[in-house]
Amino acid sequence: MRTRSGYRAAPRHAELGDDFFDVVTAATFPRQELRYRNARWAERVGLGSLDDAAWLRHFARFEPLPDNLDRLLALRYHGHQFKSYNPNLGDGRGFLFAQLQDVADDRLLDLATKGSGQTPWSRSGDGRLTLKGGVREVLATALLEALGVYTSKSFSLVETGEELMRGDEPSPTRSSVLVRLSHSHVRIGSFQRQAYLRRADNVQKLLDHTITHYFPDLGDLTGSARSAAFLHRVVSTSAELAASWMVAGFVHGVLNTDNLNVTGESFDYGPYRFLPVFDPDFTAAYFDGTGLYAYGRQPEIVGWNLARLAETLLTISEKEPLVASLRTYEPTFERAYRTCTLARLGLRPDHGDLDPEAAEQRDAVFVDTVHRFMHESQIGFEQFYFDWYGGLASSERAARSPEAEKYRSPAFTTIAKRLERYAPVRPEALALPYFARECPCTLLIDEIESLWSCIAEDDDWSAFEAKLAAIDEMRCALGRH
Repeated sequence: MRTRSGYRAAPRHAELGDDFFDVVTAATFPRQELRYRNARWAERVGLGSLDDAAWLRHFARFEPLPDNLDRLLALRYHGHQFKSYNPNLGDGRGFLFAQLQDVADDRLLDLATKGSGQTPWSRSGDGRLTLKGGVREVLATALLEALGVYTSKSFSLVETGEELMRGDEPSPTRSSVLVRLSHSHVRIGSFQRQAYLRRADNVQKLLDHTITHYFPDLGDLTGSARSAAFLHRVVSTSAELAASWMVAGFVHGVLNTDNLNVTGESFDYGPYRFLPVFDPDFTAAYFDGTGLYAYGRQPEIVGWNLARLAETLLTISEKEPLVASLRTYEPTFERAYRTCTLARLGLRPDHGDLDPEAAEQRDAVFVDTVHRFMHESQIGFEQFYFDWYGGLASSERAARSPEAEKYRSPAFTTIAKRLERYAPVRPEALALPYFARECPCTLLIDEIESLWSCIAEDDDWSAFEAKLAAIDEMRCALGRH
């Protein structure tokens, strides 16, 4: 329904019933200071008219939005964490606060929290979020969106006035509560919990709920065909997500099954990193000693997690249709990897009369050549994509790059020759101020630490705000409207 404020309330998750969530109470915070408000997405979902006082009532004190969920729901799920099954998971420091429909495309969207207090799933945790953790997530979602990754949106960040003790950063440290806007919080782990409890009825119930609200075009299917079509859709969206991470140079860090949702949207940013250079062994989490979730292993682990989802569906489906759906993962990923690479370079193929199979093979060779050069030359990851956005139309820009010497090497000759077969998608973008810069916008770990030091030591938010402005300039330059 559309409320007088312009947004369309759509409280759907409560329909699943008490087997899927716990009703909780939000923490009461000693202070509420608004540090970030996503004005662009607030406007898009019909909440742009809220003044700051109303914003804090809803997103710091969690008064219900009109005609929306009247209870705060901590979601229940299980998950494989570093491939070890954990049946003691669930929303331990967050809850589902509201659901609404995207005014632009009618998607069902969630507003959910991080750092909003203890729940039955907090275990020994305090249910809080450090301010640094909130700042890091705001930055991650902004840059990923700019780079074309389908990601949750950091909707609100409020500093809450508590001092938190943490073992992995200087303590006591400042606290915050984050609200994220997401296209579902139905995780692979949501299905795993019901299968683990031998509740085939609830696996079916969750499947039907998900199809109704997220994949309604599958609604007429029944039985094993319904389960297999659902899995095929999740495989497809997840393969595209994994490809977009790889081409963004993004390392999620914690690819557990409870951190992958069925709509193929990236979310929950803890120890993430962006690559300085192309390095398959690069890890984000200090506790990932074996490199299980290293940059180069992300496609593999996403595929492994999808197999765990398929296992849950065996409770309601025949095996072979599910296996057939899983087999589409690798070819879908490979196609998406090529597509994402060309999109990052702002290029479209010009293959003349080549048949589709030969054209696809030519693109595959080009993409492989690009990434091999990036790996062997150890060129700045983001710098390469920045310098050659638009292909040969950017030759003069690339000649002025800090990495220009590498483009004069014999190793680059093959790429330059292959670039002749591609045309810029948006040649007019090259005239924008963003592409007049010498270096692209990046978000490397040293940059995050530097801007956080300004906040921690002097309460100076100018570097944070400048970084968000630079990311927004990048987003517009890359045509991510």
